[in-house]
Amino acid sequence: MIKKTIDITPGIEPLYGTRDENLRLMEDGLKVQIDLRSDAIHVCGEEAGVARTVLVFADFDALRRSGVTLQNGELHALLKLVVADANSTLRGLVDAGKQRSAGVKRMVQPRSPNQKKYVEAIEAHDMTFGIGPAGTGKTYLAVAMAVSALMAKKVSRIILVRPAVEAGERLGFLPGSLQEKVDPYLRPLYDALYDLLDQEKVDKLLERNVIEVAPLAFMRGRTLSDAFIIMDEAQNTTIEQMKMFVTRLGNNSKAVITGDLTQTDLPNPKKSGLLDALNVLNGVEGIRFCHFEDTDVVRHHLVQRIVRAYDTHGRAQQMPLGMGEGAIGEGVLTEGAVLPVGKPQ
Repeated sequence: MIKKTIDITPGIEPLYGTRDENLRLMEDGLKVQIDLRSDAIHVCGEEAGVARTVLVFADFDALRRSGVTLQNGELHALLKLVVADANSTLRGLVDAGKQRSAGVKRMVQPRSPNQKKYVEAIEAHDMTFGIGPAGTGKTYLAVAMAVSALMAKKVSRIILVRPAVEAGERLGFLPGSLQEKVDPYLRPLYDALYDLLDQEKVDKLLERNVIEVAPLAFMRGRTLSDAFIIMDEAQNTTIEQMKMFVTRLGNNSKAVITGDLTQTDLPNPKKSGLLDALNVLNGVEGIRFCHFEDTDVVRHHLVQRIVRAYDTHGRAQQMPLGMGEGAIGEGVLTEGAVLPVGKPQ
């Protein structure tokens, strides 16, 4: 056990968090004891944990002096990453977020280790699959990375694609032009765009076709070059549609495919193109599959518990008669394949 003393500098208090929640997070995650005194902060614990805690305080002070202000929710999420990943530092995460956020209204920052792997996979690979439950930031982070690439002139356009499948209800024939007919299916993509860029800028980019939003059916026969392409709700593609989409990739292009295999709206979920791609393309060089868990949910905290409840119920329903809990192992048996359950890659 070693002990380090940190001087209290003006403006360091926001690092403590609401009711010292950030200090408790570091104590639990880094196995240290943090003692606040009137004139200093004492940190006790194993050498590695103490060193990382001291570095957090130093990084926060350096960021504050450079004019970076972190809201508590954002700071707490960053500290979760620092605690979970020994290679992450507070300053390093903020600097990486700044680089991704050039020209964007808000900082593009992952909030969990799996989100961090997802963002890094998008940066390093030409095709990335994000698979996991609702609310894990799959679509939002993909759109944010696309906008960042466009603003940095790494690509010349963004193409946002979704299969036009109703979520369990028949909407009938929709009035209006073709764009007005498909817009309801693509609304979540518009929401992400308007959250990241000013509405006037988004409207102008849409008008100039720099950002193109289209149903999946319109992709056949096209070669998509110098573009950042996102397909959302990929679990609702057929096997033929998925094969068609992944072969559209042109020169200097990136593709991100997102979906949740537990929310398939196809008549036969076993024929999902996303499920088929997971088995066929896993291991292909240049393609990365990123899996999210219920702990990655960044919506209302109740959503995380709802996802977990449905997942537990689903596993119980799939358990063969006569088999006790834990007899299934680490995968859920599907038609000729074993899917990872809660195992990020």
